[in-house]
Amino acid sequence: MTDEFNRYYIKIRTILEIDAKTICEELTTALGPDAPAYSTVAKWAKRFREGREAVNDDFRSGRPISVLTDENIEQVRQVMEDDPHSIYDDIIAKTSLSH
Repeated sequence: MTDEFNRYYIKIRTILEIDAKTICEELTTALGPDAPAYSTVAKWAKRFREGREAVNDDFRSGRPISVLTDENIEQVRQVMEDDPHSIYDDIIAKTSLSH
């Protein structure tokens, strides 16, 4: 399950006035080790009680984790065609892509 689905579950259970501990126990029963931690459940339950509607993460400024574009893929493919023995650092240097 994704974080978003977990948050929908937390939101609905919070609307039904179920406490965070119970919600966490239910998720742990259903998802086992993939369940969110109690602190996460409590944080989101609090947000929903305070009127939050959205279940997705808030926007954060900063560098994106990755940018996978056709242009970037083609750049890497070209480096690999030119020199099949290129290593990671060579690709970064020749394409100007960041780590």
